[in-house]
Amino acid sequence: MAKITGIGGVFLKSKGDSAALAAWYQTHLGMQLEDFGGAILKWPDDKAEDRGLTVWHLADKDSQWFSPSDSSFMINYRVDNLDEMLAQLDAAGVAVIGGPESHENGKFAWVMDPDGNKIELWEPMLWDDKNKGA
Repeated sequence: MAKITGIGGVFLKSKGDSAALAAWYQTHLGMQLEDFGGAILKWPDDKAEDRGLTVWHLADKDSQWFSPSDSSFMINYRVDNLDEMLAQLDAAGVAVIGGPESHENGKFAWVMDPDGNKIELWEPMLWDDKNKGA
């Protein structure tokens, strides 16, 4: 049986100026934009202990996890240094709407992009006993 092996892309429909939204992601989240206007995120660039993985999950229809966004999705972006990322966002006037929080599998924080999409930022750690109570 054929099966899914990973996430091949994330595609968002901008509510306004797509170039300005892409520039926001480049400026504030460090995404390197390619000539076609999007970014290519490569696992070898990720130096986390887990060597790269993507989590897929469905939220219940009454979940508030994506709030305050009214989007039916939320993207989790892996970051190499959450504290540094949050300092950059704060310096640029981007409000952190949740976190930072530490869990067994890493540190998390949440922001909103200019289109009102909630973004989860994740600095991964291996899920193991050494991270309990992190």
